[in-house]
Amino acid sequence: MENFLSLWGESAYTSLGFFWMALWAFVLGYLISSLIQVLITKRRMRKAMGGNDLKSVSLGTFFGFISSSCSFAALSTTRALFNKGAAFSASMAFMLASTNLVIELGFVISIFLGWQFVVGEYVGGLLLILFVWLFITLTNPKNLIKNARKEDEEDDEHHHESTLSDLLNIDTWRQVGQKYVMEWQMVWKDVLIGFTVAGVISAFVPSAFFEWLFIGVGTEGDPGFWSLLQQAVVGPVAAFFTFIGSMGNIPLAAVLFGEGVAFAGVMAFIFSDLIVLPVVKINARYYGWKMALYITSMLFICLVAASLAMHYGLLAFDLLPDASQWSSPAEQQHFKLDYGFVLNLIFLLLSVVMVVLWRQKQKEHEHHHHHDHGGGSSLGDKVMNGLCGISVLWLLGGMGFYLTSSAG
Repeated sequence: MENFLSLWGESAYTSLGFFWMALWAFVLGYLISSLIQVLITKRRMRKAMGGNDLKSVSLGTFFGFISSSCSFAALSTTRALFNKGAAFSASMAFMLASTNLVIELGFVISIFLGWQFVVGEYVGGLLLILFVWLFITLTNPKNLIKNARKEDEEDDEHHHESTLSDLLNIDTWRQVGQKYVMEWQMVWKDVLIGFTVAGVISAFVPSAFFEWLFIGVGTEGDPGFWSLLQQAVVGPVAAFFTFIGSMGNIPLAAVLFGEGVAFAGVMAFIFSDLIVLPVVKINARYYGWKMALYITSMLFICLVAASLAMHYGLLAFDLLPDASQWSSPAEQQHFKLDYGFVLNLIFLLLSVVMVVLWRQKQKEHEHHHHHDHGGGSSLGDKVMNGLCGISVLWLLGGMGFYLTSSAG
């Protein structure tokens, strides 16, 4: 029992330490994302994304890059663009870029995994988009696309088009604050559960489990092609059952790498945020089950291919990260006074400013509109809320034991 309590304390400390390490990166990334979302509208995006050609796919990728990193927000925006006339391939490029190529994700990956994984995320993300475009072009699912597309009744043709001069306007910054808070409202559950699970796995799950799950882990020398393929296939399967989005998956990916999973397997795990069960269900609601399963199968095949391509690409230049030289985040001192501590304080202050601006915008909105926000939650929401409650209790209880044992 004493050993369990000790591991519980270690787990909670690791989870909170992971989050503290990444906090400034989250805030900076969401701040940049919110600013860009205010300045660039969906109308501008969809006007340039109507064809299954390089221009449309490239613009879809660019607009995704400067968009939100939340998987669920990406799905909603993708549906709006698709229903307004954007090509299916360009819509998929937007969806993939908005979850794999966004700025804040690169910051967090660099903190937990190092520069090679940042290269893998961005270059591999571009490869993934190219593979998806090729897959759509070869399979040509015309009937699926026709049946999935619905007329979008939203009319924003007369919405104000923001310019850089609007940055001098306080209302622009209130909109940025509103977007910033909305970003956190969309991802906080994923982040809370993801970081909690990462701490639990780091403290409780033995290395033997990873050696059983991923072929080639724990053996000397480089894994062969079939071992890499198996790891790249198992990575998405493991991600499917985490229910966690891209930002919450990064500390879990760090745990996998620390346990010896190859670069290809870790990248496949990171790329898999768009094939987790809640995302598949949302796609089914948006487009129907046939199209949802087509998208899931397409992403699975293409992300495995992109992960393997990045692995062998880095191997060819002798740039694969060396796990033996890598410092696991779980073993680092998380709360010491260093540049990260100072950055966290600065960006926490910025977060307070964003929340104040958001509140001003809310009061202005409440003054003009009165809405009834009642309504039931879906089963998925109830499950996530329950998991969040368990996570909070786990972290509080674990930190209580950790502080008690440290004081003793």
